[in-house]
Amino acid sequence: MKPLTPMIKQYLQIKSQHPDAILFFRMGDFYEMFFEDAEIASKELEITLTSRDKGEKEQVPLCGVPYFTAETYISKLLQKGYKVALCEQVEDPKLAKGIVKREVIRVFTPGLATDALHLGSGENNYLMGFCAEGEVFGLAFLDISTGEMKATQISGVDPFLNEALRNEPKEILCEKHFQQHPCFEKFKKSFEDHLITFVDEEPQEFSQRLQTLKNLSHPEGVPLALLASGMVLHYAEKNQKRSLSELSSIHFYQIQDFMIIDETAKRNLELTQSLFDQGKKGSLLWVLDETMTAMGSRRLKQWLHYPLMDIAEIERRQEAISELKEKKIERKRIRESLGKIQDIERLTSRAFLGHANPRDLVGLKHSLRPLPHLKSLLQSFSSPLLVQLTSEIEEFDDLSGLLEAAIEENPPVTLKEGGIIKPGYHPELDELREIGREGKRWILELEAEERKKTGISSLKIRHNQVFGYYIEVTKSNLHLVPEHYVRKQTLVHAERFITPELKEFETRVLGAQEAICQLEYRLFEEVRQKVAEATGRLRKTSSALSILDGLASLAEVADRYQYIRPKVDEGDEIVIRDGRHPIVERMNLSERFVPNDTLLNTRDHQLIILTGPNMAGKSTYLRQVALIVLMAQMGSFVPAKEARIGRVDRIFTRVGALDHIMRGQSTFMVEMMETARILNQATSQSLVILDEIGRGTSTF
Repeated sequence: MKPLTPMIKQYLQIKSQHPDAILFFRMGDFYEMFFEDAEIASKELEITLTSRDKGEKEQVPLCGVPYFTAETYISKLLQKGYKVALCEQVEDPKLAKGIVKREVIRVFTPGLATDALHLGSGENNYLMGFCAEGEVFGLAFLDISTGEMKATQISGVDPFLNEALRNEPKEILCEKHFQQHPCFEKFKKSFEDHLITFVDEEPQEFSQRLQTLKNLSHPEGVPLALLASGMVLHYAEKNQKRSLSELSSIHFYQIQDFMIIDETAKRNLELTQSLFDQGKKGSLLWVLDETMTAMGSRRLKQWLHYPLMDIAEIERRQEAISELKEKKIERKRIRESLGKIQDIERLTSRAFLGHANPRDLVGLKHSLRPLPHLKSLLQSFSSPLLVQLTSEIEEFDDLSGLLEAAIEENPPVTLKEGGIIKPGYHPELDELREIGREGKRWILELEAEERKKTGISSLKIRHNQVFGYYIEVTKSNLHLVPEHYVRKQTLVHAERFITPELKEFETRVLGAQEAICQLEYRLFEEVRQKVAEATGRLRKTSSALSILDGLASLAEVADRYQYIRPKVDEGDEIVIRDGRHPIVERMNLSERFVPNDTLLNTRDHQLIILTGPNMAGKSTYLRQVALIVLMAQMGSFVPAKEARIGRVDRIFTRVGALDHIMRGQSTFMVEMMETARILNQATSQSLVILDEIGRGTSTF
């Protein structure tokens, strides 16, 4: 084998530590990719593939992107399901003896995205990990962009897959030996478009990882949920290159506390996406989401996916919505205040992880400003949930004061550009900046003085990155140049010179500029660390704000579209008077929606068989009943004159068979299999929606 160049050797050594990631290898002002990584990146990013010497005249594939645009390219690769390892130069090339030292400082994966460019503002970005023992599964979900972490333990393959799909993970971790599990093929089919990483570590390593978490409390009898939590944290810390102990506290939950909505029901009822174009418009979320913040939008989506079984908790939400609905002026002012608040959850997380840039801190500064006024607006409310939220919202006088004093209002995105710290915040920085300002005056004075001495009226003192400061004289005036001018560069129409006096000035000014950059960076790091230290407090406040925003949104919709407060109880009846389909009535505003009544119970009205001609509204009515039940149990008001809902534990839907027909299964076979599944899994508390069952086969 021919000898490799030192740089290629270094690349291969670092790449061997991250074989499953595309390595962005820093080379000056570019990130370069080599070998197979270059071929993949060139194709996926549509950038030119070229080559570089490997050694002994042998070439290797190469492509690259400028460092200042890397975030855009990384985002594209994450969206396509790739991991990216970011390898930086960790020493000054000028001071390096031999090849510059480099190391991977961070690994980007679809489930560990934190930057706004990589994230959808209104949705969580979950990394899911799970452990299996027979048909018992432990699941853990981490959204590192918000700091949220939750875990549960479930029995049964179908409940496991339902729960995994309900959370829409962006990346999945599981143990390597799961590939031999009886349900592996079914699992793989459910997540065929997802990045799945198989981990090699022993379960004991995951358990040990959890022991470092502060204030970890968990219910008894959930060992697999604990292992899954440890797996997720271990993977996240390994790729983020730092401890997450302070970021996440784990919320353990039971699926029995929530209505079960499987992927089929979620799709058929158009909870978050319309069947027409898979967009948000035309979905129930589109109808209900009048939130003012990204945090509130994510919270509302979670409520849609997790309708409650706890009647007391449903009523707590209803009381808060009722009070917000009645107090219109206060609600308007609260929503105006919320509209000034950015995504505190994600800004806090970026600060904690050390990823926040100056503009992130400005965003946080602006978001803290409305909190005192918002808190005072909430003082007039008396419903228990709103009282609780008021107590959980902090005003952050200390942090707000620090950010107001330290961070400029319009700083650059990157730290290298300077201009981040406000004048008056730090005396030493002010002094160094004064040297810079004096320098500009000194240059103007020197230019005037040299013109006078030499008699060259067009003489100019200029600066560029290559030569630093220089005196420029046109060719026609060269005979007037003094002997002590030292020639630096010859141009077509001019010559450039330097003098000892100008060189000394340059050293002094550039030294001050470098000192300014270093000091600004240190001060910014100190401020960012202060924000990171407030992570727990900020997360508590942002959680309260997201709930408040979700409640205010539901109150706004209820007021605007004449929704009523439903009665949810432990009875066995669903009684709806003048019910309306929440989506259809919004989509067809020019037409009047004809309301419908519903009566279902476990005695003499267990079944409704609905008949009628095409386009009569049968399918609309079926979905309408299911949506009203779901809305009632998420705590929302509903589109009806009156509604009494006996608590439902699960909504089943059997609508359409197109997906399965495309896979070669007959309509009738699909319908019978799904109906059998419903009959096996439904309880006396389940609501079943069957649309045109058995239409696949005639019996003439």
